[in-house]
Amino acid sequence: MAKVYITDTILRDAHQSQAATRMRTDEMLPMAEKLDKIGYWSLEMWGGATFDSCLRFLREDPWERLRKLRAAMPNTRMQMLLRGQNLLGYKHYADDVVDLFVKKSIENGINVFRIFDALNDTRNMKRAMDAVNSYGGLVEGCMSYTISPVHTLEYFVDLAAELEQMGSQTICIKDMACLLLPYEAYKLVRMLKERVKVPIHLHTHNTSGTGNMTLLKAVEAGVDIVDTALSPLGDGTSQPATEPFVKTLEGTPYDTGLDVNALNEIAGHFREVAARLERDGNLDPGKVMRPDIRTLLYQIPGGMYSNLIKQLTDQGAGGKLDEVLKEVPRVREDFGYPPLVTPTSQIVGTQAVINVLSGERYKLFTKESKALLRGEYGKLPGEANPDVIKLALRDEPRIFHRPADDLQPELEQYRKAIGEYIEQEEDVLSYALFPQVAVDYFKYRQAAKYKLDRTLYDEKSKVHPV
Repeated sequence: MAKVYITDTILRDAHQSQAATRMRTDEMLPMAEKLDKIGYWSLEMWGGATFDSCLRFLREDPWERLRKLRAAMPNTRMQMLLRGQNLLGYKHYADDVVDLFVKKSIENGINVFRIFDALNDTRNMKRAMDAVNSYGGLVEGCMSYTISPVHTLEYFVDLAAELEQMGSQTICIKDMACLLLPYEAYKLVRMLKERVKVPIHLHTHNTSGTGNMTLLKAVEAGVDIVDTALSPLGDGTSQPATEPFVKTLEGTPYDTGLDVNALNEIAGHFREVAARLERDGNLDPGKVMRPDIRTLLYQIPGGMYSNLIKQLTDQGAGGKLDEVLKEVPRVREDFGYPPLVTPTSQIVGTQAVINVLSGERYKLFTKESKALLRGEYGKLPGEANPDVIKLALRDEPRIFHRPADDLQPELEQYRKAIGEYIEQEEDVLSYALFPQVAVDYFKYRQAAKYKLDRTLYDEKSKVHPV
């Protein structure tokens, strides 16, 4: 038994999960000094969807957010979520882009890199892991948790051992869909502690109402670090709330040592932020706080479920939802049991919709489905259905090597493309990840610099004029 450490997600996943990642930097900074004194193991405050949201909706430079928070919180580890070779985008990037992104992230203030791959293909994680280690960051190798005949507890223990061998300084169980049930968490953590020497970090949500129990059983099994979110944006589709979890462990051998009164004081500020997010239509407490057992029944993340409803409603086929929900696990099996996390959740979900609405399974394939089956996203966890592969690819060959091996260096072409806008080297990376969104932001920034009319950009991004 030992003290349990806390990573708080209030500055990243909490508002990404509940409020479309719309918290502004100026809403974070007033509490930065107090957050810095709490004694968290880390604060997750960057990566995931924050980069895109900063540029696209908030008209902020994500790099400037990082620098400001780093300056305001010099004593706390700053943590980000990184999609391996995808970085923060939705495709593989060349190794030179991965290297520079990691280098600049560390220079600007990131300490901990939680690195994952949607397929748990460690080849897609290695370059980023090596870069983090070479530039002095802390690698948290991440396992995307899911349930399938392939994804046994032994599978994850073997994966953790591989990640440790590759240079992970901590191992994260990433339960993005809230599928990890309490007693399974207990067994998995116990097995991991017997096999690997590095600390075990558990990330889950409370979408299905089981997250708090899962954290508690993991603590009893010996987990070292857990993710929680301050209560104004905790629980529901977010992480279990920080304050009640800290209070639960108080006075036990697992006591976090965190001051609940200090946490409550900080939470008061974020209650006001949550109220603003609700007024602006980015937070619907009735939706994000209601336990959704369908997450467990259909083994799909809450966000994927909402997206399926929207796809069907937009096509006037809302009545087909039950058929689609039953088709999702069939498609997933045919596709080799990929974990349902970005981008595979969108790929499998869209294919299931097409299969149902077309009236014939696999009459049509999206280009993303073909790419997944071809191997362009990496190695599938299980064997894909050979008949489905033949229908999708016909005579097109599959690839079995690391997809990024086919990519030539890209940085110079990005630099040339936006030469007129570059004000810092980080701009090249922003453009590489989100080309059109970044250029729109660069134009907005120039308008601000020369005191031109920014109304057009403010209206386009639906934010209040600065």
